[in-house]
Amino acid sequence: PYYIDLNQNVFLQAYLHSSDKDLMLFVDTCVASPDPYDFNTLVYYIIKNGCVRDSSFSTFYSPYKYLARFKFNAFEFMNRHTSVYMKCELDVCRLGDYSSRCYQGCVSRSKRDLSS
Repeated sequence: PYYIDLNQNVFLQAYLHSSDKDLMLFVDTCVASPDPYDFNTLVYYIIKNGCVRDSSFSTFYSPYKYLARFKFNAFEFMNRHTSVYMKCELDVCRLGDYSSRCYQGCVSRSKRDLSS
């Protein structure tokens, strides 16, 4: 566990361990939950599909594309949930592959048309 105060900045870094330096990381989704085994019922999205959902989220410059750095302010779930668990999904792409997910940025998924 990592103990922090409310509204304190939480700094995170993800590092891709690979001998291939032509790979890059993209933070796709970070979700928080009061339950470490359930990231579907009561959740809070910090970033979803590359789209920032929390105004305190920001990324930091990294000299390496295989290193992702970001931060957000600590919070707690109401209704006596004192612990917050995080799960982040990152994409690994080839540098220069502009058709890959890493270069698409924020993708708002549109709903399907259900008409006949």
